[in-house]
Amino acid sequence: MFSAKPPISTPSTTASAFISATSKFSNCITTRTQLPLLPRRRRSTASRTVRAVISRDEKGVGTATVVVDSDSLALSPKDELDVRVVLTIRKKMKEKLVEKIEDQWESFVNGIGCGIVVQLVSEEINPVTKTEKRSAETPVRGWLPQASGNPLLAEYVANLTVQSDFGRPGAIVITNLHSKEFYLMEIVIHGFSGGPVSFPSNSWIHSCSDNPQSRILFSNQAYLPSQTPDGLKDLREEDLICLRGDGQGERKMFERVYDYATYNDLGNPDKGEDLARPNLGGNQKPYPRRCRTGRPPAKSDPAAEGRVEKPHPIYVPRDEAFEEVKQTTFSSGALRALLHNLIPALKAALSSSDRQFECFSDIDQLYKVGVLLERDEPKATTKLLLPSIMSSIMNVGERFLKYEVPSIISRDRFSWLRDNEFARQTLAGVNPVDIERLREFPIVSKLDPAVYGPPESAITKECIEHDLNGMSLEEAMENDRLFILDYHDLLLPYVKKINSLKGRKVYASRTIFFHTRCGTLRPIAIELSLPPTASNPPKKRVYTRGHDATSHWVWKLAKAHVCSVDAGVHQLVNHWLRTHACMEPYIIAAHRQLSFMHPIFKLLHPHMRYTMEINALARQSLINGGGIIEACFSPGKYSLELSSAAYKSVWRFDMEALPADLIRRGMAVEDPSMPCGIKLVIEDYPYAADGLLIWSAIQDWVRDYVNHFYTNAEAVTSDVELQAWWDEIKNKGHADKKDEPWWPKLNTQEDLISILTIMIWTASGQHAAVNFGQYPFGGYMPNRPTLMKKLIPQEDEPDYEDFILNPQYTFLSSVPSQLQATQIMAVQDTLSTHSPDEEYLGQLHNSHSHWIKDRQILNYFEKFSAKLVEIEDIIHKRNKNFHLKNRSGAGVPPYELLLPTSGPGVTGRGVPNSISI
Repeated sequence: MFSAKPPISTPSTTASAFISATSKFSNCITTRTQLPLLPRRRRSTASRTVRAVISRDEKGVGTATVVVDSDSLALSPKDELDVRVVLTIRKKMKEKLVEKIEDQWESFVNGIGCGIVVQLVSEEINPVTKTEKRSAETPVRGWLPQASGNPLLAEYVANLTVQSDFGRPGAIVITNLHSKEFYLMEIVIHGFSGGPVSFPSNSWIHSCSDNPQSRILFSNQAYLPSQTPDGLKDLREEDLICLRGDGQGERKMFERVYDYATYNDLGNPDKGEDLARPNLGGNQKPYPRRCRTGRPPAKSDPAAEGRVEKPHPIYVPRDEAFEEVKQTTFSSGALRALLHNLIPALKAALSSSDRQFECFSDIDQLYKVGVLLERDEPKATTKLLLPSIMSSIMNVGERFLKYEVPSIISRDRFSWLRDNEFARQTLAGVNPVDIERLREFPIVSKLDPAVYGPPESAITKECIEHDLNGMSLEEAMENDRLFILDYHDLLLPYVKKINSLKGRKVYASRTIFFHTRCGTLRPIAIELSLPPTASNPPKKRVYTRGHDATSHWVWKLAKAHVCSVDAGVHQLVNHWLRTHACMEPYIIAAHRQLSFMHPIFKLLHPHMRYTMEINALARQSLINGGGIIEACFSPGKYSLELSSAAYKSVWRFDMEALPADLIRRGMAVEDPSMPCGIKLVIEDYPYAADGLLIWSAIQDWVRDYVNHFYTNAEAVTSDVELQAWWDEIKNKGHADKKDEPWWPKLNTQEDLISILTIMIWTASGQHAAVNFGQYPFGGYMPNRPTLMKKLIPQEDEPDYEDFILNPQYTFLSSVPSQLQATQIMAVQDTLSTHSPDEEYLGQLHNSHSHWIKDRQILNYFEKFSAKLVEIEDIIHKRNKNFHLKNRSGAGVPPYELLLPTSGPGVTGRGVPNSISI
């Protein structure tokens, strides 16, 4: 349901396809059956050839004539080479009966040479005509034994001959005569003197009935544009032209066209004004670009693209779609999410309201018992058309809808209540990328004071010094002991709009932390601000830790408000924007401007897997108007506008480098004697400490790779594909930022190394750090409530007395409801899940074993892989070091989000190559 499916043919349509395929060879096909193939050069006079000439009469009746050539008729003035072309095709894992019949029929059609046609293209040109050297178009025929022992793989062979001066094959032109696509793993050519030649594919080969243009596959030999063999130059450009498309019309699901569009498909104005959303991308609301689909505009708003709702798929280039293992896993997760949503929704409907949790033990029941449908009054159930189905759902609910205990409470149920755990998660939680060192005081806003009031923070020197154990503010700042989590300027312009939404109450927050002598952080002050209104000045209240019961509960509510703001910024800015959305233009530009032969494309390819597909699914179901993110996070319908504001004000490509980001936030200082050239201000900063290990390993691997292919700066500046790729990223992919002065130049090897390291880090380590901890930390809702429904009650307000009488009720009625909590838990569970086919950093999947023909590069990759194994061991040792209190201790979950490897499921660890979930 999440990716394009090949059209299902009936046996009759398959037979028609066979007749159609056979007719392509009428009156002109000559099939050749050679003597047993040997990888040797031979004289053509030594062969005996059997030709079956197929023809049709005027009534369409086919006849075959067998002709045996005598040796004397096969004389040739030149030597010839016998060549064997072996294709490996992957079958579907799960097939319906009709699909199995189709596969058997297609296998037969392939076997008799009427399903697939291949043509070899030499790296050399004809010295006389100055044109490409091509072999004859040859049908693939015959079956090979399953040498791999994998029943999902089928191998077919094409035997052909080429002249001895053909040269090394550098490309294959392949035509699919079937009525539907097939998945080609690779092609290997045997018979040339240099040994087998591999053509990695891992691609869907479209049917010629969908697109008559044949596919071009290149060998695994990497070439810079200037090094392209003469025989491949035209094909190299032709393939890129096909991938770019013409920018016209609606894209078809079988196509492989990469182009750009703005985010004008998030809303659904045709369903109502409340679901209309602004276009993201442009001067008013800048944003990275997404993949163009070319869908027609909405009827009620020509500027908005028409929606495609589930279960219909959104276009992504065919090879970007989930493979079957991933699709099955994601579909299973999506089904689980659906059931998690369905059961609470029915529960809420039958009880006439979406209820809040009444006590903390209600939340514990989600893990002990699960989500159960309550049987309300009989008259309510009789309203359902199929009460038996409802009963079945209830049974499924009792068995299936039991949540796993998240790691944050698995060792200590009450850790989330403690201040040190609240602070620790800013360094070792799911959002460890926003904390900064406090470097200026007083704290001053950069917002327009004419609109938002006086810029000075309400946090005073006395307020801070009250909790510094006798240390002065100046001394604490000088010794790098004060830190801040500051969301004030990002949130304040949206607070009024968000608070006008039903069931939403938010503050613009600032939180001050003190770094204690034992190495942990302690929160000492929280400022919560509301913007001015026509009748009231801005409200800025500062909350500090107290020792009486009332102060304790007020402090707990203040921390909950900070967590809800942090959860929204994490999801919309640090997760979605900085990894998913910003990575997509790099991928589109790579396919449009870098040939498959280009060494940089080969380097980046593993880090682009599945990203466009998961982004399309997010636009359809998660970040869309009325989607899960809007329903469950504080900003509601303004969620993506907030993301756009962050892109406009804070996103910079150069600051996405981990060392640069740490220095920008004051969490590290430059130190040439240290690895990566920086020293952490807080040594026990798990995200940064482990992240720098991963960053350094990636950088070393990229440096070895780049310097191998680019021996000097001129090689970089003269690489037309590389320069076009970088220019397109800036001018099209991130068009709203194209004039920014901070974009790195691309003039030297070091420039390229820096750019590539940022991209690979973003796709791997950075995304892993902010994604796979979502359920481990957010699966217990009170630890990270994604929204708050009430402001903190004040002494002069009517709700204050209720708060004094029942503070637990006030807290639980302020956080997400049962429906909202179970919805977001289901989504967090799905997004935190590793697929069984996950490809992790430093690992090479069997299907990509022939990714490049370069022994030195493969040695460098082995070195990179060994370094990651070493890093995994270092992280394990760190997690056992009790001096590092932010990652070890009684009840403290170890920091494992940047451990390179993982098994499938929700593990809270593992660094995949790409943003695949």
